[in-house]
Amino acid sequence: MTTVSHARARRRDRRVYLYSHPLLFGLLAATRGRPVRRLGGTLLVHGAQAYREALTRLPLDRTAAGTTGAAARSALREGGGVLFDQEGGGHRADRRSLAGALGTAGVEELRAGWQPLLVRRLAPLERGGEVDLVDLAREPSGSVVCALLGSGADPREVAEAAGEAAAASVRSHLPGPRRPRAEATAARATDRLRLLLGPAGGARAAMVAVAAVNTTVAALPRAVAWCADARLWEHAADGALRPALADELLRVTAASPLLPRAAAADGTVGGCPVRGGDRLLLVARHAAAAHRRDPDAVRPADPAVARLVFGAGPHSCPGARLARVQLADVLGALAPYRPVVTRARVDRGAALPGWRALTVRARHGHAGAGS
Repeated sequence: MTTVSHARARRRDRRVYLYSHPLLFGLLAATRGRPVRRLGGTLLVHGAQAYREALTRLPLDRTAAGTTGAAARSALREGGGVLFDQEGGGHRADRRSLAGALGTAGVEELRAGWQPLLVRRLAPLERGGEVDLVDLAREPSGSVVCALLGSGADPREVAEAAGEAAAASVRSHLPGPRRPRAEATAARATDRLRLLLGPAGGARAAMVAVAAVNTTVAALPRAVAWCADARLWEHAADGALRPALADELLRVTAASPLLPRAAAADGTVGGCPVRGGDRLLLVARHAAAAHRRDPDAVRPADPAVARLVFGAGPHSCPGARLARVQLADVLGALAPYRPVVTRARVDRGAALPGWRALTVRARHGHAGAGS
């Protein structure tokens, strides 16, 4: 079996954080020694237990400035009800509806659409060519969105529009200087996305598109790059180990590494007092031990910890199953080629840390997809 070393993979992946948000992620790295650290009116939450408490026991204000819900509302110019800003029964009902569509049967239906696409898009590797996995990820992510929403739009155009909308709106709620006319730019980008989606393009639909596309485009290339750099293709080729490998790669790459939230009432997180109105920066990648534990398909992390990258309790991501199955299929399709990374360029303007281009080619002497 190939000797596994994660050092190169970790160095490469660290670039997506340090190049896109150097000050923010530098601060988070410097403060991760404690489960919770207060800086003025902001709590940095790193520990797994504290992170889980914040999402399951502390009342959260889903419309406060600086949160995902507020950014979504601003971009859509809606009065509310866009999933990320909802409370109570409305939030639960919409989550149940989306979770139902993304259950076991729903994901199997979606696989029928993306599996032939993977075969077609990866064919150049068989001929010695290269494939940009960022460009590839846009098509299946857009196809999934169009299938979920019943839209006849072009999947690639939807994916590109969702990326623009996210870059313009989500970045506005992270710490740091605000760009001039950021809200107007975000609104225009989201209007374009809704227009593309056609009759399906309501507020909730647009937010589903933004979330699904941007997490996929961020997650898949980073996971594949790690797999290639650490030479984990033998595990990817093993049908029994592949699902665990996908889970582990999603844990260490943490597509949504930081969840900005706000406390709606007084409470405690990790033993630290919280006041209503305090801002919370929930560091998903630290809670899931992505910074200190390498991916291991043979001895994976406890699922209760690994899946913290998808949130927790009522604030967990309904698309977690979709992400795991889709990545496993990508790894399985790539495994015969044992690809290596030939070019990696960080996307400094994306909403989530990721690559602007991640190009791979088949390793010399690979088995070949048809062998």
